[in-house]
Amino acid sequence: MVCEKNETVVDVGIPVVMLPQDAGGSLKVSMKNSSHVSIQIYSPKRPLVDVAEVFLWLMAVGTVLCASYWSAWSAREAAIEHDKLLKDGFDEHLTSDTHHSSGLIEINTASAIFFVVFASCFLVMLYKLMSYWFIEILVVVFCIGGVEGLQTCLVAILACFRWFEHAAESFVKIPVLGSVSYLTLAVSPICVAFSVLWAVYRSASIAWIGQDILGIALIITVLQIVRIPNLKVGTVLLSCSFLYDIFWVFLSKRWFHKSVMIVVARGDGSGEDGIPMLLKIPRMFDPWGGFSIIGFGDIIIPGLLVTFSLRYDWLSNKSLKAGYFLWAMLAYGLGLLITYVALNLMDGHGQPALLYIVPFTLGTLIVLANKRGDLKHLWTVGEPYRPCPHVRLQQDEQ
Repeated sequence: MVCEKNETVVDVGIPVVMLPQDAGGSLKVSMKNSSHVSIQIYSPKRPLVDVAEVFLWLMAVGTVLCASYWSAWSAREAAIEHDKLLKDGFDEHLTSDTHHSSGLIEINTASAIFFVVFASCFLVMLYKLMSYWFIEILVVVFCIGGVEGLQTCLVAILACFRWFEHAAESFVKIPVLGSVSYLTLAVSPICVAFSVLWAVYRSASIAWIGQDILGIALIITVLQIVRIPNLKVGTVLLSCSFLYDIFWVFLSKRWFHKSVMIVVARGDGSGEDGIPMLLKIPRMFDPWGGFSIIGFGDIIIPGLLVTFSLRYDWLSNKSLKAGYFLWAMLAYGLGLLITYVALNLMDGHGQPALLYIVPFTLGTLIVLANKRGDLKHLWTVGEPYRPCPHVRLQQDEQ
């Protein structure tokens, strides 16, 4: 076909069909004999909603739910211990130092912005260096994080049973690592073995189960350790992540000719089935196969805000209905649900989940806090006002 210089572009579509060799031979003979040849091509339709998406939604929501309750329980225990130390006459500075040395990481405004900048640089590096060996490095990093997360979760769960209390409270000093409980020493080899087995057999059909277990444990551990101190920091973090997700899914095509986020998530050019920093479930009723996936950031970033809301509710002794957690949790679930609806409406084309999740979660908290008159306090302080134990003691005596 020849087009003139000023002719408009012609939309030409050429279907391609793969045939067995014998069928191709018969077709070739029929065409040589000038016989009339007609071909019918069957294209199976994808289901409107696959069961895998339902399970993935439950998995993401359940992970945030578990992490929130663990974080709130830890915060309440720390607050009770803090009050006991103050009642016993310990200095306020000593108790605050103890709080900071407990392994918790509080994000501030600067670190929230830096995190998004660093994530962008890391994403571009993944895009440019995507290869088999680079995926292998990511697998090693994921396994290390997965071991730490799985170990932390298993120790916390087993320590709740009286059979393991003594092992959890007995410590031994190990060079470099410091004091380590006997329960941690017993659990660690199991976690390492599980992670290594997944890494070796990650191409197996059921390897996604191991990846999800390691991923969920890692996410819960991160949400337990990393915290936002107030709504201001949460707003900065989620707003920057909102713009980050939109840019690298949609707008990056202008500069990189491809959607950087989608290329990295799929692991294009690496010979591997995507990067390991994803939760995924195989599509069960899709004739084209594949996986339904969700990135760790789509759970961790809004999860930080949801865990913050439950910590505030518990420290404020608010009921479920009068607090903020219930509404934040519902908003996250609804935002993620809208993401999957948009994904299906766009015929499977990748969607930035935070585009839908952030307005729901952050918007719900800000509107609700403003309506209840708590917005200023949540924005700046982020913790309920608790009078000093000495003051409460004097009030009780009176």
